[in-house]
Amino acid sequence: MTTHSATAIAHPNIAFIKYWGNLDHDARLPANGSLSMNLAGLETRTTVTFDPGLPADQLSVNGERLSGPKLARVSRLLDNVRRMADLETFADVHSENNFPAGAGIASSSSAFAALGLAASAAAGLQLDEQELSRLARTGSGSAARSIPPGFVELLAGESHAESYAHSIAPPEHWDLSDCIAVVSAEHKAVGSTQGHQLAETSPLQPARVADAPRRLELCRQAVLKRDFQTFAEVVEHDCQLMHAIMMTSQPPLIYWQPATLAIIQAVRAWREDSLPVCYTIDAGPNVHVLCPRQHRQTVEGKLREIPGVAQVLVAGVGGGARLA
Repeated sequence: MTTHSATAIAHPNIAFIKYWGNLDHDARLPANGSLSMNLAGLETRTTVTFDPGLPADQLSVNGERLSGPKLARVSRLLDNVRRMADLETFADVHSENNFPAGAGIASSSSAFAALGLAASAAAGLQLDEQELSRLARTGSGSAARSIPPGFVELLAGESHAESYAHSIAPPEHWDLSDCIAVVSAEHKAVGSTQGHQLAETSPLQPARVADAPRRLELCRQAVLKRDFQTFAEVVEHDCQLMHAIMMTSQPPLIYWQPATLAIIQAVRAWREDSLPVCYTIDAGPNVHVLCPRQHRQTVEGKLREIPGVAQVLVAGVGGGARLA
């Protein structure tokens, strides 16, 4: 009996223009397009081994064997790979993160990007970037954006074929840093998958989705022109809109903690004081504070002084998913 194995590495990403809500929950077709940056230095390393001796798929994350819904979600992506490769063998999946998972630092984005690349390679498939991005999206919508390098846009599309991510600029285009103020490293009580399903219960979601193309274009041009002021305005506005949807869903999702709000207020004050800096927050309490790289030591130092900030992770602009 022959086993086939491959290892892939992918970075999480931070969305400047957020994806929240789906057109199709099963296919994870996003309700709106999104724009992000991969985070260098933070990574998921995943090894997939197709082993004819296995009676079922197996999953371990950071050394812990997992079952139930988490394993089922991984198996669904593996099922897609098996269909594409005409394969019936079960797989053993080992995944390691070097950053807190499930706390709003987009661990699912790097997890399913690495899983898609490792599984497809182990199955003998040679998928191009678009195909890999679509495959990763079936595990996590944001994972589609961790396949290409640098600054990445995910097209919403109205079908599986139309919804994939592509780079709008390489990592070296704009030397930004993300200083992640970790308020809590605990797993959030309500994950993003469930949150996407709740989005349509907010009366504000249709207006947010309708305005998304305008925000996307503003942000895309700001990135391409390296215009930090416009970038800061649209990124913060888009973040507030997503959290407004969460807070007005039924039931409401309130991820923020007191320290989250303290960081928001501090960042706004620093910008008023001429420090080029802005914030964005994914589905969790932790705050991503973005700035040009030359200011990152200043920003990191200021964040560490805020009560409630347990840790600050600093990342630059990362490359795409790759085989190890």
